Amino acid sequence: KPMEEVTPEERIPDSRGWKAATYISLVLIVGLIVLNIVGGGKQLRAGDIQSLVILPFENITGDEQYDNLVAGMHSLLCSDISRISGLRVISKTTSKLYKGSALSASEIAEELNADGVVEGSIMCFGDSVCMRFSLISTTGEEQQIWVGDYNEDKGQILNLYNGITRRIAEEVRIELTPEEERLLAKSRTVDREAFDAYLRSQQYWGAFSEASLNKARDYLNSAVEKDPDWASLYLGLANVWMTFAQMGFETPSTAVSIAFENLNKALELDPDLSEAHHLMGWIAFVSEWDWAKAEREFLKALAINPSNAISRIWYAHLLCVLQRHDEALPQAELAIDLDPLNPLVQIMFTAAQLFINECEADLTQIEKLLADNPNNLMANYFLNLVSFLCGDYDKVIETEPHYLELMGEQFDEEAFMEIKRIFNEQGFSSAYEKIVPLYEDLANNNIISSMELAIVYTKADQYDKVMDQIEKGYEIRDPTMPYIATKAYNFEPLYDNPRFIEILQKMNLPLPED
Repeated sequence: KPMEEVTPEERIPDSRGWKAATYISLVLIVGLIVLNIVGGGKQLRAGDIQSLVILPFENITGDEQYDNLVAGMHSLLCSDISRISGLRVISKTTSKLYKGSALSASEIAEELNADGVVEGSIMCFGDSVCMRFSLISTTGEEQQIWVGDYNEDKGQILNLYNGITRRIAEEVRIELTPEEERLLAKSRTVDREAFDAYLRSQQYWGAFSEASLNKARDYLNSAVEKDPDWASLYLGLANVWMTFAQMGFETPSTAVSIAFENLNKALELDPDLSEAHHLMGWIAFVSEWDWAKAEREFLKALAINPSNAISRIWYAHLLCVLQRHDEALPQAELAIDLDPLNPLVQIMFTAAQLFINECEADLTQIEKLLADNPNNLMANYFLNLVSFLCGDYDKVIETEPHYLELMGEQFDEEAFMEIKRIFNEQGFSSAYEKIVPLYEDLANNNIISSMELAIVYTKADQYDKVMDQIEKGYEIRDPTMPYIATKAYNFEPLYDNPRFIEILQKMNLPLPED
């Protein structure tokens, strides 16, 4: 509830983190609120703020053990406010990179092309949570236009966030749609201990090690025991089990079955869960090869959360696979605008441009990414691939040793010099024939997929072997098979091959019109 409504009996004692200075600051803030109410602040017009970045929350409880919980609360508010279709809300993945930044609110907003900033801080964390939020306009002169202070029962945080989202929409003069009004009117009280376990699980979801995924699963299972009707817990478990399958920590048949069980349970409990529709769409895309279902689910996810950059970029990839390039590029561009500093979105944006044959723009994007992280495996892969598709064969040869080293293959100097000699005297494909066995060794050890090996064979003009790998990819349902008719795979010499056409027909995939 707002701090002004808190009774003396409800106030958190000093031992929970309150300091005298905090009381003084609250008095000052109340004064500022009053000034804004009576007209002392800036009066926004509709359209002045069309994009927001929600900065990482400050943990000022005085206890670092709450850092991960505070980060989780930041993620929840980002997801909540992202449901406002009239606002472009910068992704939590990008905004988290500004934790501890010395930049001002205006400087951060300028870097991210945002019109406003939401700042948050957590002052106490127990059965109740003490929070302060402020909305700052960065269009023109920086000015705080709203401040809210709350002491809320932990089990009511989700409902409080709905109220804060409404308040921010009011402050920036955005009229909510009837569907947004419906979503924000939904009430959900959660068990306090389940809420803690859910927040703690989030720090382990994206680590991709078996130990971290087990930790996330344990926290989520513990939360389910406390609050079996909270849909987000089952969505979390579905994500964990899908990652178990992807990383090879569980057999796909076991892990995917459990993931679907949890995903269906999440949607049964809450059909309005954007991330659940995204996951359903992603599985339909890369695993089921059901393009209509994938598009339907991605669009549902984006209707609920228009600022979901991950759903946007995957939808862009689906459109590329379906040869709907005019629709794909705007989706990809919006995704990179929403999450410009997320390496995954950067690489997927690069891939989308590659599917549409914009290789020069791709090289610029990849080189920028590698300047920040020269050992990024996917960026090095795409640098090599894009160089090949752009016809820069010198760069392909030069980048091979570093990429293969990242993959665990050693490229001795004498062998490399011999490959360069063959390249200079006999041409690219002859030189690449000497590199192929290194990738075949990686494939035999299950380090690269059949489709990755197929692309390697295209560089050596060994298209019979390319076709063999495509058929193998179909049989084992390689998750990259949907891309076989995109320009990134360089399979054009096979477009009139009956074996290739048969695979496309089985997958219900179109060939490029040209």
